[in-house]
Amino acid sequence: MMAKIHTVASNIKGSPDWYKRLFAWMMAHGNAKYEEEIADRKRALFAQLHGNVLEIGPGTGPNLSYYPSDIHWIGIEPNPFMHPYLQQEAERLGLEIDLRSGDAEHLEVEDNSMDAVVSTLVLCSVNNLAAVLQEVIRVLKPGGCFFFLEHVAAPQGTMLRRIQHGIKPLWKTLGDGCHPDRETWLALENAGFEQVDYQHFRANLPAIVSPQIIGVAVKKL
Repeated sequence: MMAKIHTVASNIKGSPDWYKRLFAWMMAHGNAKYEEEIADRKRALFAQLHGNVLEIGPGTGPNLSYYPSDIHWIGIEPNPFMHPYLQQEAERLGLEIDLRSGDAEHLEVEDNSMDAVVSTLVLCSVNNLAAVLQEVIRVLKPGGCFFFLEHVAAPQGTMLRRIQHGIKPLWKTLGDGCHPDRETWLALENAGFEQVDYQHFRANLPAIVSPQIIGVAVKKL
């Protein structure tokens, strides 16, 4: 089955087009080693996905291969130059997808409509993390799950944490708004989910982004 792409137009502000295009190319061609290393974790994380699934910042589509073919997938990706890569991956897998432009702080999705929301390596770069998590809660059905895998701040007082903090201005410029020292797990704990389960681990990546968390947050019934 060929993938069907439904693109909703919007005005995306921020980086110039040449940078968005370059960043999309880098994401499509530079993450193979990481994806291979993280595959088992993703496979376990996404094993229970079903129904209506919203992925925020799906990028070039590295998560598509883990999804069952019978889900209704909506992706909201602000970088239009990611879309062709994502479309190609969906077609390769024979998935029908609903791909939209937009940002995570203002999800154009109905309240209480999603069985699951997915985010991998996205929350580091959103402008307002608290607002994004409130949007996730809004669109999830009662009892719905937010599946996340994110790189985060190193422990307080460590040399790596000091390096993350010092390099942040440059890193944000080079990494499309990425905050290397964001304590994302605390934001998740304080967002108002019924339950948040996660674990810290170290990925085989440059030290700045090697501290990561993986887990699931559940919306109140």
